[in-house]
Amino acid sequence: MQEHNDEYFMQQALNEAQKAFDADEVPVGAVVVMNNKIIARGHNQVELLNDATAHAEILALTAAFNFMGAKYLPEASLYVTLEPCLMCAGALYWSKIGRVVYGASDAKNGYRFHTKEAGPFHPKTILEFGILEADCAFLIQSFFRNKR
Repeated sequence: MQEHNDEYFMQQALNEAQKAFDADEVPVGAVVVMNNKIIARGHNQVELLNDATAHAEILALTAAFNFMGAKYLPEASLYVTLEPCLMCAGALYWSKIGRVVYGASDAKNGYRFHTKEAGPFHPKTILEFGILEADCAFLIQSFFRNKR
């Protein structure tokens, strides 16, 4: 089995974000990885589902819970193109996910804007960011530039 790295999995999350972009959704994508394999994918579907909670992270987590038949994911990693919002950070906390990796920061709606601490994640969750940051930021900036 081929070993993949963080850039590979973030590129897969970017592919999901592109699906959101193409559907005129805020372009955020996420993948959940266990044992070097993607077990779930998600991209924003807020407009499609008319659901303010249909963020990429939530949809990917739900798919991962269903795939695993479990409510906790301590051995999994979530790759997401944009810093999670406070709602998604809370869902990640309750999932007990082992690792969260995000690309671009979100100074307006990211969890760090709302909390002054390292993060509202489970104490055992490892947090990393900045993976393919420029690519992740470019996609979201392009989306909002087109909206103006």
